[in-house]
Amino acid sequence: MAEIEKNDFNLNISRYISTAVAEEEIDLAATHAGLVDIEQAIRQATAQHNAFLKELGLPRLPSAD
Repeated sequence: MAEIEKNDFNLNISRYISTAVAEEEIDLAATHAGLVDIEQAIRQATAQHNAFLKELGLPRLPSAD
């Protein structure tokens, strides 16, 4: 009751309970590792695709390097 009186008897919920939503913490190391894995998969897929294109006598895709 003392806290309510201190707030001039204002019963607005936001005066007593925080409605802020905490942001999700991002694990940068895990995100980086995931991106490295994706980049490696892209390079492998590009190399395999270029091998198929070579067999067909078609121009290769540019490499990411």
